[in-house]
Amino acid sequence: MTSFYEELHKSEKFSDEEENILSRATIDKWILRLLLFLIGFMPLIVMANVEEVISPLVSNIDVLSSGTKGDLFTHYKALFVLIITVITGAMLLIKVLFMEGKIRKTYLNYVLGLFVVAIVVSTIASPNISVALNGQYNRSDGAISWLCYVALMFIAMNIAYPKRVVSYIMYTMMPFVFINFYIIMMNFYGKDLLVNNAWMQTFVSLFSPEGANISEGSVLVGTLNQWNYMSGMFAIMTVMYLAWAVSSTKMHEAIIGSITASVSISTMFLAMSTSGFLTVLIAIPFILIFFIRIEKKRLFTLALIIFTVVTIPLFNIFATKDFKIWTESFGFFIDKNPYKAEEISFGDLNKVHASDLNFELPSLPESAFSPGTGRLYIWDKTLDLVQKRAILGYGGDSLIYNFPHYNIDARAGMVTENTIVDKTHNLYIGLLYSYGAFGLIVVLIILAVVALHTIKSSIRNLSSTFILSLTSLAYFIQSMFNDSLPSTSGVVWILIGVLLSIIFNGERESLENGRNY
Repeated sequence: MTSFYEELHKSEKFSDEEENILSRATIDKWILRLLLFLIGFMPLIVMANVEEVISPLVSNIDVLSSGTKGDLFTHYKALFVLIITVITGAMLLIKVLFMEGKIRKTYLNYVLGLFVVAIVVSTIASPNISVALNGQYNRSDGAISWLCYVALMFIAMNIAYPKRVVSYIMYTMMPFVFINFYIIMMNFYGKDLLVNNAWMQTFVSLFSPEGANISEGSVLVGTLNQWNYMSGMFAIMTVMYLAWAVSSTKMHEAIIGSITASVSISTMFLAMSTSGFLTVLIAIPFILIFFIRIEKKRLFTLALIIFTVVTIPLFNIFATKDFKIWTESFGFFIDKNPYKAEEISFGDLNKVHASDLNFELPSLPESAFSPGTGRLYIWDKTLDLVQKRAILGYGGDSLIYNFPHYNIDARAGMVTENTIVDKTHNLYIGLLYSYGAFGLIVVLIILAVVALHTIKSSIRNLSSTFILSLTSLAYFIQSMFNDSLPSTSGVVWILIGVLLSIIFNGERESLENGRNY
């Protein structure tokens, strides 16, 4: 990375603007370093935060009421994202105002501007404005976070990158992959780091007020909030590293990438949530198209063999210990679970007859989950809310205060009417609810751009854009089943910005010149 910028300093093409050229290169270098620092370090932050939460509702239900509440996973991540956004934003502004830097002219500037307006207007008009601004204390998915994501994407779009920027991204995020694999594997084998290690509890509580303790029963499945987010994020990591491995022109990167992809998909399996598995399956055809179109298939084949040889034994080991790993992956398509012991039926021996009772209970909906472990029920009720504020939305992360809890029909969708719904489990419905139709339209436009370039780069073997666009597409796929978090959105929106910068700069690769990144 340094050599890229040093070449600019050694350039013999001097002019009256020489100082500005060198200064802009220096600014770009430091912005890139900060962005890499953010995507590499921020998702790893696990620090306890305790704050006084003021609820918009008066309620005797703990999750809906005011009080002192704690969080391990999002507050400091969101704070870190905000700090890096402010610093890099100021640097870009200095570059434009004092170094004759240019903002790239593209229709996406207007798209992002529309998104900013939608976020601001929805937040001001929100029935729960303080929540809409900051988000829930344990999710931090309010307007501030989303404005940061938009700003980071815009900043990433408007700097120059060295030739190997994609490799820098890959190496930067490897600690995140391997650390989370270790954490979730320890949890899987009953040696949870938070439960069994006093030093871990002390470490994560460094910034907590005196007297605050980690709640009994708290576990650490990874550096993200919970199983669904772990599954979704490591599906993204699987796709990213597998795409890097199969498109590499260097043997050591093909090997490293395929091993990291195996570790990522193993982490996804251990999270035991189907959303990640479906994301990987949908991404695979694009990798196959890349394989068909590529001329030199040797490294692609090597990477795929290593990925398969490492992944299959790990899957077998884990699924043998817990058959639900099969159930939440291949079990989505195959009913028979080879890792589950056959159940013996005793016929009528365990039946209890109550034919002699002479009274009837009220007819209640049968307790069950609607499709998607209750997601369909949540989406249906949320869309009912959206009809009342389709343009303005309700403001970010405020669903818990507006969702119709305790409806009797929740028994048929969420097993029990006592379930409190705090999120949509769908990024698109969540954005529609939070920021209205315009917020959703903007994200769909960005999704369309990403999907288009995924197809184009797969067919034309453009490895840099192939890796970044497929990674970004994986984020949008898993978003069908998951919500946004700083750990996921904060990373991927930067990668989308890098992707668009490469595309707009016209730094296209070809098979004749080699697939460099």
